[in-house]
Amino acid sequence: MKQLAWQRSSYCAQGDSCLHVATTPGAVHLTESSDPSDSILTLTPTAFGTLLTALKANAHPAPVQVTFTPANDADAPVRVHGPGIHGAVVTTDRQKWDAFVLGVKAGEFDHFVDA
Repeated sequence: MKQLAWQRSSYCAQGDSCLHVATTPGAVHLTESSDPSDSILTLTPTAFGTLLTALKANAHPAPVQVTFTPANDADAPVRVHGPGIHGAVVTTDRQKWDAFVLGVKAGEFDHFVDA
């Protein structure tokens, strides 16, 4: 994959260690710069748009699965992955996920849907 131009939410208070979004023709990519696995979740622009719409509405973010394990622990890892059990899993923490969601709600990633 060519060198991507990654964007992070302006709400991320931890420098470059945040969830990042980039685009290539026909795909939107999501990664976490401090994830030791260097996983990149790839979605279609339509699927990414569905994710943005769900997060803005505080709804379950289909087609992406987001798990907080354990669910009631604010320090628990957050895992973001596509449907099914195969494929990339991006791991972050609750603070970085919340910063990403704030950026989504502010419209910071809307332009990726039209990519």
